Amino acid sequence: MTNRVRPWALPAVCLMAGCISIGFLFVDKREREAKKKNNAKAKPNAEVKVGHSLFDAIGNTPLIEIKSLSELTNCKIYGKAEFMNPTFSLKDRAAKQMILEAEERGLLDPTNPKNCPVIEATGGNTGASLAILCASRGYPTTFVSPDKASAEKVSAMEIAGAKVHVMPVASIFDKEKHFYYVAQSIKETYDSEHSNTMFFFNQFENQANMRAHYLETAPEMWRQTNGKIDGFVSASGTGGTIAGCSKFFKEKNDQLQVWLIDPEEIDGMSSYVNTPEVLIKKDGIEVVPTKGGSTIAEGIGVPLLSSNFKEARIDKGITGSNQDIVNMAYHLLNKDGIFIGPSAALNVVGAYKMAKELGPGHTIVTILCDSGERYLGKLYNASWLESQGISIQNIDGAEDPVIKDTASI
Repeated sequence: MTNRVRPWALPAVCLMAGCISIGFLFVDKREREAKKKNNAKAKPNAEVKVGHSLFDAIGNTPLIEIKSLSELTNCKIYGKAEFMNPTFSLKDRAAKQMILEAEERGLLDPTNPKNCPVIEATGGNTGASLAILCASRGYPTTFVSPDKASAEKVSAMEIAGAKVHVMPVASIFDKEKHFYYVAQSIKETYDSEHSNTMFFFNQFENQANMRAHYLETAPEMWRQTNGKIDGFVSASGTGGTIAGCSKFFKEKNDQLQVWLIDPEEIDGMSSYVNTPEVLIKKDGIEVVPTKGGSTIAEGIGVPLLSSNFKEARIDKGITGSNQDIVNMAYHLLNKDGIFIGPSAALNVVGAYKMAKELGPGHTIVTILCDSGERYLGKLYNASWLESQGISIQNIDGAEDPVIKDTASI
């Protein structure tokens, strides 16, 4: 029997082979694309750079959307995650700028750091930032803090090798006991007894503080939002943050709303913003009258019209209470996984209030100043809150059992 190739067989075989080849090519292409995609995911960010010192790690922090509040207000509410700086605080920026400018002016010598002792009056975070950054340079540090500064902040300064003098809270006019004047006195005594001098950073009057935020913090937020910002809210301590940021934002868009949020129990700077004629001048100091209460937001609400604060461009002053601070801190922790300190929580209270007043569709930014880790003994301690007469509620004032249970752990 003779084998014969049917006339249609060869074309059929060729067609089948072609289909198989195309199939292999298609699968190979998909595999190559998948591999390329996976490699792209694994590839390090091209913008990440090697830093030459700790100073290079400061800034360029993320701008995080606070989604729970965005949903409640139909706005976009963002917080600048300053707790991601090297010492977990916004104050790293001011500390860096003050050190660099002092070095540029020849007031500090990084080539002979042991001969350049420094001192600062601080509520804690600036001291912690300066302690670490000065340690990286070799400058000996001394700090004077009020006794309401958290133990965690004092420990952070001491661990970095600083000498810390803790003073009882005193009136700004008490030039013997107020921590600011005690720092000045220590400097004067040192200078009189040594051939070299002690450098006083003086964050309240040193405008390097404000420039840190005018040159870096605010421009970063502007870029991160593509310039789409309707409002900015910040509390004030030294005045550096709100001054630097507001000055930059108003230069970009004069219609952008800038609000200052003050502790309700103090209500000094917010009242001054709304009624500037309310001012007390005594012994060369310009201060504003307050309610005389106390805030759990350490270093916030200082009623001093500093040279930094005078540069601020603010549209409105508002307030938030200690209860508001606690409510917001626990809300953010439980709803957004954001763990921040009391001044940051106060800022978010302000952003929330602004969003509700401006209405849906607006973009609000604020500063998440520091991490909650420095307040484990206070803000995140149920017994301490109870001693202050503060219960833990949700942000609308009703008790939230879930949050309350979290605080008692």
